[in-house]
Amino acid sequence: MEPPLLVAHLDQMRQWHATGATTEYSWRKQQLTVLKSALYSYEERLYEALYADLKKNKEEAWITEIGFTIAEINFALKHLQQWMAPQRVATNVINLPGKSYILREPMGVVLIIGPWNYPLQLLLAPLVGALAAGNCVVLKPSELAPDTARVLQQMIEEVFQGQYVKVVQGAGSDVIPGMMNLFRFDHVFYTGSTQVGKLVYEMAAKQLVPVTLELGGKSPCIIERDANIKVAAKRIAFIKFSNAGQMCVAPDYLLVHEDVKEAFIRELSKRIHDYYVADDYHSGKLISAQAFDRLVLYLQEGEIIFGGKINYEQKTISPTLLQNISPDAAIMKEEIFGPLLPVLTWTEEAEVYNTIQKNKNPLALYVFTGSAAKAKRWTTTIPFGGGCINNAGLHLTNHNLPFGGRGNSGIGAYHGKYSFHTFSHEKSILKTPTWFDPSFKYPSFKGKLNLFKRFIK
Repeated sequence: MEPPLLVAHLDQMRQWHATGATTEYSWRKQQLTVLKSALYSYEERLYEALYADLKKNKEEAWITEIGFTIAEINFALKHLQQWMAPQRVATNVINLPGKSYILREPMGVVLIIGPWNYPLQLLLAPLVGALAAGNCVVLKPSELAPDTARVLQQMIEEVFQGQYVKVVQGAGSDVIPGMMNLFRFDHVFYTGSTQVGKLVYEMAAKQLVPVTLELGGKSPCIIERDANIKVAAKRIAFIKFSNAGQMCVAPDYLLVHEDVKEAFIRELSKRIHDYYVADDYHSGKLISAQAFDRLVLYLQEGEIIFGGKINYEQKTISPTLLQNISPDAAIMKEEIFGPLLPVLTWTEEAEVYNTIQKNKNPLALYVFTGSAAKAKRWTTTIPFGGGCINNAGLHLTNHNLPFGGRGNSGIGAYHGKYSFHTFSHEKSILKTPTWFDPSFKYPSFKGKLNLFKRFIK
């Protein structure tokens, strides 16, 4: 769609939203129910598309994409009336006997920009929050996962009317500036790289458009000497090498206490072999030749202690563990986003802090330890978006927890009620009766200073 036609359509969405139809509970419930039904109807087509784009098997596609989104919808449907209800808050003394409450209203017409690594979930999970909050939504799926983008567009256009949910396809570098520079969205939600996130933020800032940025970062995983090695190895191997390591919350590097390094590497290597090497059913594929070439260069920056098999024809790299990496190596400065995992060691806590400080404010942090005191110290003294103690990645599956980063790893949060809040404006209301109207509230205030000090303190 040419920019003038697209802008005309966006203007129509704005006009339709202004009718107030989306403020009704019945409308919001219907849209969420329709989306849920559509995911079931398109389930097989989505499996095929996700396999074509990323070689995801059906089980992984259900857990991380389709089922994940349906669970998000179910949670929203269960709590939607409660979220929409006015929220009573306390009233300060000077405004008594008034009543105070918060109304949450839709932002308006919002833009959701999805990435390629979880091309369904990371586009539709924000959509759930946007519809629950009563917005009209423009969806921009990633062109790097074309099969999934095509099926999603078919599904959306079949079940939603274009005046309140529209899919826009095309190269993000062309389409997104074309929309944002010609039309003022009421909110922009972007998931992807920090580099592109900065560009989106800059475009939004020109028109004072609020944004949510779900970005990446180098998420560290700390292994204490008292960690349960077998459990840690299983949980790290499962998350890190799922989707060929192309996951924003995957551990980006390990910080293993020197005393348990050898035992941990043996156990981790065994688990990687069992999960992803002995049977490639759970092995995804790299998204592009460009990603493959970048990761091949990373392999040259350390000593391979497990894996490292390269297939240049198929553009694949087996799950790999690396050690003896220079702190100045590119693999330690950039988010890996692939099946490579550097293993660093430490003996003093200061070494851990110094390493993390070089890539501060990671999206996630993981700590494996048997000590509650150690877990508390690591999680309270290191700034990061969110994380786990004795687990990895699974904090994002809990709808009761906000998911988001800080600093270079993002702005804002979502999931569950936090998605609803992200796509809502909180409107403060004070309701004051007319039967109580004492004269001391009005001028002249001369001589009333002590009275004011009594009430305002």
